Amino acid sequence: MENHITAYPSFKEIEQLVWRNLQEVYSIVMKEILEEIDQQIAEERDKNRFRYHEKREATMDSLFGQIEFSRTYYQDREAGGYVFLLDRYLGFEGETEVSPLVKETAMELAVTGPSYRQAADTLENLLGYRVISHEWIRQRLLEIELIPKKTELAQRVLFVEVDGLYLKRQEKNKKGKEEKIVAVHQGWEVNGRRTSLIKKRHFHHTGTGHFWEDFETFLVETFDYDPLEHLLVINGDGANWITACREYFPSNAFFSIDRFHVARDIQRIFRDHPRYRAIRKALAAYDGEKLFLELNSAVGTLDKESKEERLEELIKQLEQYPEALGDYRKWLEKKGVATQGLRPMGSAEATMRVFARRMKNGRSWVEEGMRAMMTGLIGHLDKLSLRTLIGRMETWTEEQKEKPPRYYREKLKNTVGEAVRGNLPYLSQKANIPVYQALKGLAGF
Repeated sequence: MENHITAYPSFKEIEQLVWRNLQEVYSIVMKEILEEIDQQIAEERDKNRFRYHEKREATMDSLFGQIEFSRTYYQDREAGGYVFLLDRYLGFEGETEVSPLVKETAMELAVTGPSYRQAADTLENLLGYRVISHEWIRQRLLEIELIPKKTELAQRVLFVEVDGLYLKRQEKNKKGKEEKIVAVHQGWEVNGRRTSLIKKRHFHHTGTGHFWEDFETFLVETFDYDPLEHLLVINGDGANWITACREYFPSNAFFSIDRFHVARDIQRIFRDHPRYRAIRKALAAYDGEKLFLELNSAVGTLDKESKEERLEELIKQLEQYPEALGDYRKWLEKKGVATQGLRPMGSAEATMRVFARRMKNGRSWVEEGMRAMMTGLIGHLDKLSLRTLIGRMETWTEEQKEKPPRYYREKLKNTVGEAVRGNLPYLSQKANIPVYQALKGLAGF
């Protein structure tokens, strides 16, 4: 080998060479597969309803470059008008500008990344050409709707984490607004050192309806929730709209004050105080009576007036719902629910960080854009399908679908094999160029 290669191409040059050739192969394979399916549809269609009109050329940008193919245009005698049956059968009806994978990848980059522009730039850097603009991505996101999906409720208890996310508004003279967000799950699953929430779903409150009433509707539609059978453990801070759950769910819900917020307030007030450790210990033990005793004993012992005021506010707040300082697991045991494996509540802050990462960081929103991005985020987190004006997106679904028919899998393999054969043009060029020599040498390596 060392006697035949005078210069090596860089790894990047080889990678670029292979990538460009793979793009060409992809275009060839997709053209052949699509046109064969189109021909099969033509032979099997209802000829009384769909009358052949003509063949039309289509061009579509994909993750591997541009695809050019022809498809049949039919007159629909029953419904009126004209239709491409290939588009309808393959789920991209009315959209040939970009492929479904490009569309879905762009949407996911926009939702999980910092901006629409960054999503468009990332696709360009990956593919080597400008596929779509950031404005195209923004317009598509504004069109999306979540397609509802039922989540099986395997037990009597749902765990509810509630919090608000304050977002700025772009409209002139319009103040920011707190968006009310809920994460609902069915418990915890421990895998080594990692703990995950089981079957988590998200709810974003929109409109002007009563928050808990709209949330209950979400529970019914998502989990087949029955207030006479199922129990709720609701965790949140002391905001009035959150604590109102006690009146709305008087018998089948336990409100647990979010311990993260209480611990944070206690730290800010008592950080260097001699009773700080005892107060934290009482909170950690779910001993509300001991906690109130410690807090009231500390009144008048703080070094600043501002801390005294904050302590009085904290005591006054917690006295509104002293039961919320207790352990929800004891309440569940009284209801006849086994509590083995149940953990302390408190994932609301982690949920808010996920939303804040995309929605905050100096950004301000118009109402329509905010709702669209919230919808996209929830679709991504809950792995829901999305409905757009140009069709259905299966972007984030995890379920294993049925494999394509064996015939098409075999056809795809054969087509790829034929397409790649002799498809490295550098090997057909002059033998004295470095890339040719490198590839020839590597062939027998």
